[in-house]
Amino acid sequence: MLIDTHCHLDAAEFDGDRTQVVARAAAGGVRSIVIPAVERGNFDVVARLAHATDGAAYALGIHPMYVERADEADLEHLRERIAASIEDPRLVAVGEIGLDFFVEGLDRERQRRFFVRQLEIAREFNLPVLLHVRRAQDEILKYLRRTPPPSGIAHAFNGSLQQAQAFIAQGCALGFGGAMTFERALQIRRLVTGLPAEAHVLETDAPDIAPAWLARGRNEPGELPAIAEVFANLRQEPVQTVLKRTSANALRALPRLATLLR
Repeated sequence: MLIDTHCHLDAAEFDGDRTQVVARAAAGGVRSIVIPAVERGNFDVVARLAHATDGAAYALGIHPMYVERADEADLEHLRERIAASIEDPRLVAVGEIGLDFFVEGLDRERQRRFFVRQLEIAREFNLPVLLHVRRAQDEILKYLRRTPPPSGIAHAFNGSLQQAQAFIAQGCALGFGGAMTFERALQIRRLVTGLPAEAHVLETDAPDIAPAWLARGRNEPGELPAIAEVFANLRQEPVQTVLKRTSANALRALPRLATLLR
């Protein structure tokens, strides 16, 4: 079984052929797609899309790159929306949340405030988190230790081996996708081969982070089987072993997904 643990299927890039995108993914063996929100304005969209897509699930949260156009009312709305949806089996996490210290000009203190509040919401409702960790791994770890969620996924992970081990110790799996397919991505490839089998989950982050063969084109969940082959080759393991392990890791990180996929 293949699970795309992070795909922005609601993105405008898919507006012209979303049905075909989903069909191609299913034909390639992708059993489930997890669709994270990025701001209050797309909470309804990701929920509706998950319900309209066989095997899909969603997460609700405010992305660190969107917090500057959000306010305290949006955080309260997030909490209320999660409270109202907690019995929905397709709601599997709080996300995409975290910190982004790569993009210049973003208000880091505002990011921290929104991140901490969303960690508290995840704790309150016993939900995992989908984490955006770009250039902020150590600081995110600090907040995870203070307000630990039950589990989670560090999406598009590109930290050090020591940082990876610290995320694993906090109960998080690490997401790997298109970036891993580039031969020059030496650090990510070392994490693929050097971490234990229970550390990894697969993702696309579609329409972003396209694999090497798309030459910066639009990524989509149908690329996940080929991404899994690269992962298997790097680990020198059979593809079926990789599919079984990464799916088990995804279900462990997102337990409500296991109920949905019974």
